[in-house]
Amino acid sequence: MAPVPPVSSAHLEEMDKDGDLLRYAMDSYIADKKSGTGNANIIFTLKEKPGALAETLRIFQDHSVNLVHIESRPSKRYAGSYEILVECAEDAEQKQLEAVIELFKKKGENVLVHDRDANSKIEDSVPWFPTRISDIDQFANRVLSYGSELDSDHPGFTDQVYRERRKEFADIAFNYKHGEKIPRVEYTPAEVATWRVIYEQLVHLYPTHACKEFNYIFPLLQQNCGYNADNIPQLQDVSDFLKDCTGFTLRPVAGLLSSRDFLAGLAFRVFHSTQYIRHGSVPDYTPEPDVCHELLGHVPLFADPDFAQFSQEFGLASLGASDEMILKLATLYWFTVEFGLCMQDGNRKAFGAGLLSSFGELQYCLSDKPEVLPFDPTVTSVQEYPITEFQPTYFLADSFASAKAKLASWAASIPRPFQVRYNSYTQRVEILDKASSVQRLARDIRSDLSTLEVAIGKLAVNEK
Repeated sequence: MAPVPPVSSAHLEEMDKDGDLLRYAMDSYIADKKSGTGNANIIFTLKEKPGALAETLRIFQDHSVNLVHIESRPSKRYAGSYEILVECAEDAEQKQLEAVIELFKKKGENVLVHDRDANSKIEDSVPWFPTRISDIDQFANRVLSYGSELDSDHPGFTDQVYRERRKEFADIAFNYKHGEKIPRVEYTPAEVATWRVIYEQLVHLYPTHACKEFNYIFPLLQQNCGYNADNIPQLQDVSDFLKDCTGFTLRPVAGLLSSRDFLAGLAFRVFHSTQYIRHGSVPDYTPEPDVCHELLGHVPLFADPDFAQFSQEFGLASLGASDEMILKLATLYWFTVEFGLCMQDGNRKAFGAGLLSSFGELQYCLSDKPEVLPFDPTVTSVQEYPITEFQPTYFLADSFASAKAKLASWAASIPRPFQVRYNSYTQRVEILDKASSVQRLARDIRSDLSTLEVAIGKLAVNEK
């Protein structure tokens, strides 16, 4: 980057006193060790105007902070603006970075900066994570694979019509923002035919192979969301149903998200769901999640309160966790939400979405062929697994409640200098790192306990 003349903070503020030049809306501040470095990253939103970026970058020059990387993309949240990511050199002094951040915060709207101890070091702080449900909008363009960009071994790689169709679904996901209705899709007869093959195979197995919670909810989806062999349900209809049941909602996604981003969505009871369907030439196989996997495998149990809470625990545990812990959480998610088994009435039953959306593996997992071990987060979190074949090992939970308790106990050991909780009224994650926030939680708990005490008293009176 070519050097620019220094400019003082006072001068910059004078130039922008009317807000015409710059609008800082720092969507996130990330101070993370990337690939073993201590480089700090700052993301801010900048109004599109000639010279705006150069003037903004002078802030870093003015504070002697060297930049090693800059990238930008159009902002989906602010019309006529760009989101700018700058990566600061590893040798940047903490005080210099803090001065830059404070200036951004002073000018900023909707600043999302996690409060840190004044004595802590930037390079030791936790990775950025969303604190408001609308922050999830930032994940839209961070998919690992999407649209028509298929691998050469994908069944639809040489099918140009299928690739174009995938791009249509990707565009829906990229343009979607929190609070909007999910666009309805008119599926083609060929797509419905693929759905029908999968649906009819699985519905035949559910009564004997799926857990009782799944079998209780599935008929409700048939009655309320149009689940049947000749219709692919619409994501918005299903999302509305889940919202009424447990507060979970669906959000369209173009492809695979990183484990960190996907798990973060669960903290807000948001499930990123694909809307496209697998290629019709191989209806029993898909190299990636598709709408069959989402709607048949995942959705039913998100309507169960215990399972919904269990899933949200994954998301809350992931916020601010290190890359190492994210890997362990993703592995736990794999062996429970995706490929979990539970005991019911003395028999093993499937509750994992990868099993409940696969005709072949749903039968295989309950046979005597695979190894089945008791669910133990310490052991399960480091278990290796294949992704292109049936699982050689499964983990068996006593119940959702038992699995949730074990996960919560294990997650309590995740090294981070704070605890979090989700406030369903504000749809925000509250960071419990101050006495005031902990006191608010204590007051809420006392209020709930008082309500519980009154309810128990009324039950006692009614039973007499």
